[in-house]
Amino acid sequence: MSDLTHFDKAGRGRMVDVSDKEVTTRIAVASGEIHMLQSTLEHIQQGKLKKGDVLAIADVAAIMGAKKTPDFIPMCHPLMLSGIDVSFSELTETCGLKVQVSVKCKGKTGVEMEALTAVSAALLTIYDMCKAVDKGMTLTNICLDKKTGGKSGDFIRKT
Repeated sequence: MSDLTHFDKAGRGRMVDVSDKEVTTRIAVASGEIHMLQSTLEHIQQGKLKKGDVLAIADVAAIMGAKKTPDFIPMCHPLMLSGIDVSFSELTETCGLKVQVSVKCKGKTGVEMEALTAVSAALLTIYDMCKAVDKGMTLTNICLDKKTGGKSGDFIRKT
């Protein structure tokens, strides 16, 4: 259990003490996909859904998700985020959308959970806004693509 920092010696969950860590620039990039019917994607692209501009709302949801991460991931530290960038791209081969979020801060702990939460919030928002026309949508491939900063060094997902 010594490798799992969110557990104490007795195996109970704990918030890691970061008070002695160095402040560094931390960046995390995460992504995920939502697969849907072609007609659903066309509804999104043409703005035909009654609930509004799906991607604009999902963009805001991603930002809110990143900012609110410690409110529902129990061991996350509240962080002063300095930047959140959200992008959407069409998945032409599988019919869907890819969401990618980059989160940045200067702090003593990383922003991986904020980036992953932001992606999840964006994907869930797309599902919520489109479920009236396509309940069979699938959220998939939510993952950390890259992270920089901190004692553990950089990480880049190998594709």
